[in-house]
Amino acid sequence: MDDIKVAKKSKLPNKSDDILIVNNIEVVYSHVILVLKGVSLKVKKGGITALLGGNGAGKSTTLKSISTLLSSERGEVTKGSVNFNGEDIHGLDPSQLVKKGVIQVMEGRHCFEHLTVEENLLTGAYTRSSSKETKVDLERVYNYFPRLRDRRTSQAGYTSGGEQQMIAIGRALMAHPTMILLDEPSMGLAPQLVKQIFEIVAEINRKEGVTILLAEQNTNVALQYAEYAYILENGRVVMEGTAESMRDNEDVKEFYLGISGEGRQSFKDVKQYRRRKRWL
Repeated sequence: MDDIKVAKKSKLPNKSDDILIVNNIEVVYSHVILVLKGVSLKVKKGGITALLGGNGAGKSTTLKSISTLLSSERGEVTKGSVNFNGEDIHGLDPSQLVKKGVIQVMEGRHCFEHLTVEENLLTGAYTRSSSKETKVDLERVYNYFPRLRDRRTSQAGYTSGGEQQMIAIGRALMAHPTMILLDEPSMGLAPQLVKQIFEIVAEINRKEGVTILLAEQNTNVALQYAEYAYILENGRVVMEGTAESMRDNEDVKEFYLGISGEGRQSFKDVKQYRRRKRWL
């Protein structure tokens, strides 16, 4: 339990093994709606970090704050800083960020349905200049996702949800990422496919050394693969700790894993206001 703590607003020290430091950011949509209220987090280089929470907690907004994609949704970071590899990346164009090695795999996969599987993968290499390297990278992606090799000439719109998620991750790999922001990779997928996707993500992290920041509602699966985790509630980080300490924490068990040390409880006893009262 020493490894887990309730989060407080604080400035985060810049350590050499932290590839990403998000410090006390606030995000506003349409100049009015405050969505993130002082979010701070660190991502260790070469590791897998999970961002957990329910719908509307602020997970996707946090990722878009890092990847500078907020402006397309009339959102902006109004306070705080985002540092990647020691450089302030706030205000950079998304294409500039891709060249620096930060790639986001969007929630809902967002494949180009009218293009083939292989054409979709090749769009991830638009920042690359060597066609020879592109062919090598394409083969590397097919080695991670053999199913895509079999479907390479099929239109992406006619592939399954699991295959489209593979396309989205493979497309990110084509850009030679240093860090991948992975948004809800399990959404809409069967449990067997979820496990397969996460196993491949873990293999990419292990073999390629790519840092992963994962936003996920499926807490149980995320904590099996992540090394460190943050829990968001209503735009705030309310808890953080190692994945192991999170799995053993009674609040996390009760509110996110559906397990309670007190046995079966009435739904009325686990309403969100109890969680808010305890953490916020």
